[in-house]
Amino acid sequence: MKRGLAVLIGVAVAFGAALGGVSPAAASHEIVIGLQCDRTGATQVVGVNWCPGYHDYVALVNSKGGVEGHKIKVIEIDHEYKVPPAMEAYERHKKEGAVLIGLYGTPHTYALMKKLDEDKIPGTSPGFGSAGAANGTKYPYVFPIAATYWSQAAASVKWAKDQLGGSLKGKKIAYLMYDNPAGHEPKEIFEDLAKLEGFELRIFAVPPPGLEMGAQTLDISQRYRADFVVTNLFGRSPSVSIKELKRAGFPLNKVVGFVWGAAEADIEAAGGFGVAEGYAGIQFAGVGSDFPVLNEIREMYKKQGKPEPKEMAQSAYYNRGPLVAAVHLEAIRNALKARPDGKITGADVKAGLEKVRGLTLGGLVPPLEITPTDHEGGGWVQIFQVKGGKYVKATDWFRAYRDVVDKHVKEAK
Repeated sequence: MKRGLAVLIGVAVAFGAALGGVSPAAASHEIVIGLQCDRTGATQVVGVNWCPGYHDYVALVNSKGGVEGHKIKVIEIDHEYKVPPAMEAYERHKKEGAVLIGLYGTPHTYALMKKLDEDKIPGTSPGFGSAGAANGTKYPYVFPIAATYWSQAAASVKWAKDQLGGSLKGKKIAYLMYDNPAGHEPKEIFEDLAKLEGFELRIFAVPPPGLEMGAQTLDISQRYRADFVVTNLFGRSPSVSIKELKRAGFPLNKVVGFVWGAAEADIEAAGGFGVAEGYAGIQFAGVGSDFPVLNEIREMYKKQGKPEPKEMAQSAYYNRGPLVAAVHLEAIRNALKARPDGKITGADVKAGLEKVRGLTLGGLVPPLEITPTDHEGGGWVQIFQVKGGKYVKATDWFRAYRDVVDKHVKEAK
């Protein structure tokens, strides 16, 4: 998809209590959502799976009658993971009357935060963007809606502690990061936790595009002699890190990747599950195909005489699409309770987002509770790990060091 080319999908959507819940008294009114994506740029391995998952969920609920009888038009624009096209996409979405924006990318989110606030259009940034935006008081129109980089950092340290026998005192942790705003985002959390738990922290930056890191991984393994490695990488660089760490002789069962280096696609690009034995990844959505909502999507395709979407095979990235779509549509449903005529505004959807809770999709979504003061929803994650050639769940939903994370959220600038 070329820059500026948009995919417009007019769909009626419903979910949860709204499935089939069409109000005969309300006239149908089209509601617009803007969706930013990267299908052709540096992080296309994510976008080509995530964005189809979003559309599939919307199409599924469309077949069930709509959100309170109102149709949703999703306008997707591929910004190629570049900030200027993301800014252009936002203006296009605003012109089209979008009342909610699905953001994509940390630099892009930072660039749009002020505009979202000025225009009173909520934007969601699941697993990326400003971690401080969890503070709904200071950032009223930005909603992380999933574990931020701060929460991921806290979870990674908790996982490292568990893997190293329950204590990090005197241990060495290496943070291998992509040298961009997303990579730098969680450094203060790591530094605070190093003081708290008594471990030594060393940061190893990988310059874009992140395809050369042999020197860093050799330094981690042979010179620094790390006890554990946490990676925060993007695009093709997660697979490179797996290969290079293994080549340097570092045990992969002492490595955990943030959410953008934690998918089947990243492991396959590194040489497959056999090569990546022991590697662990943080998830903010359920992984795998055994969820009721995914079975419904398959059945929808079957009724149309089509095979199931190929993107489902990349479940870690694909499943985040239904998660984000479900949160969006739940917010719209909440907004429509106050405005049943369908003529909702961004401010109405903001209020609707701040009432999202109890939405689980059979375990695909963590126990989110988004409030006016907590736009992250709690910071819940799971860990999946490669074992015996398979990607298996290693933990249930959990969150870690909330006192440390919350301190930074309250102090967010």
